[in-house]
Amino acid sequence: MQNVIALNDAGRQGILAARATTDDMLLASIAAGDRTAMHTLYARHNLRVYRFILRMVRDPATAEDLVSQVFLDVWRTARQFEGRAQVSTWLLSIARFKALTALRQRQHEDIDQDDVLEIADVSDTPEAALDRTKTSDILRACIAKLSPAHREIINLVYYHEMSVEEVGRIVGIPQSTVKTRMFYARKQLAQLLKSCGVESIAA
Repeated sequence: MQNVIALNDAGRQGILAARATTDDMLLASIAAGDRTAMHTLYARHNLRVYRFILRMVRDPATAEDLVSQVFLDVWRTARQFEGRAQVSTWLLSIARFKALTALRQRQHEDIDQDDVLEIADVSDTPEAALDRTKTSDILRACIAKLSPAHREIINLVYYHEMSVEEVGRIVGIPQSTVKTRMFYARKQLAQLLKSCGVESIAA
């Protein structure tokens, strides 16, 4: 019994130690060839990376394959991480590149769009004010109708809670362009919701 208790205590200590380890520390260990650190980083971020990719490629099997590719790249290139962004941002940058490559290979969509003049918008977003439990299906359907570039911004900002700066790093565009796309994405989303019968927004 004492041995079992000791093992359980050791297991709990291991879990606590893993939680206390920052992503940067894990990446440094991965760069040194630590497979345990790789497993920990994967366990911590694989679901988020999968959901991010799935929203782009809209195919679960492809998304799962791309997640594996992302973390394989992390294992191979951990030494190249310079710490200029959060590790999670770096992971999503790799994920975005993988997803776009897959989409191009499928000749699915072209997300390139001309930049437009920056228009600031400080109003509340329609999707943030909706009753999510009653309108989630409508909201998802409307987001799916957005242009790929605008859908990507909504995905990063509202589903992955990325800052404008982080979105700019991931997508590779200026922060002013992120704000511009966000403005037009919100505007188009509001119009789509209205066309679906969502005339008013609950506070």
